[in-house]
Amino acid sequence: EKLKETNSSLKQGFVAIWFSDEMEQIYNSVISEAIINAGYAPHKVDQREHNDKIDDEIIAQIRKSRFVLADFTGHRGGVYYEAGFAKGLGLEVFWSCREDDISNLHFDIRQYNCIVWQNDKLEEFKSKLTNRIEAVIGHGPHRP
Repeated sequence: EKLKETNSSLKQGFVAIWFSDEMEQIYNSVISEAIINAGYAPHKVDQREHNDKIDDEIIAQIRKSRFVLADFTGHRGGVYYEAGFAKGLGLEVFWSCREDDISNLHFDIRQYNCIVWQNDKLEEFKSKLTNRIEAVIGHGPHRP
């Protein structure tokens, strides 16, 4: 029960994602908007100015988050690590992956209910992500 209360008052949703031009567009037009629509403030570590080692900053920001959205498109090791770290802290992790890359998901991740998305159905992805966040943890307190 104590784990379920972890960070329940926090407004931030941490985004673990492949840093590429394509995924930056998906983050800006879909993921960040979906998180805001669900009442939370999106956080992607490369958008915050800091003077620390990047991995220390990632750990600190995950600890300050209500949940983590982990998109496995591109299958970057950091995304797997950040999702696992968040699960270890008792945080809710929302799993997503582009449809043409879903068959490459690691076996351990395939066991979770992953939101599968397509480049030509991004509004649907945004809606599914907002709905999933609200259904699992409720509408957040963040007001942009």
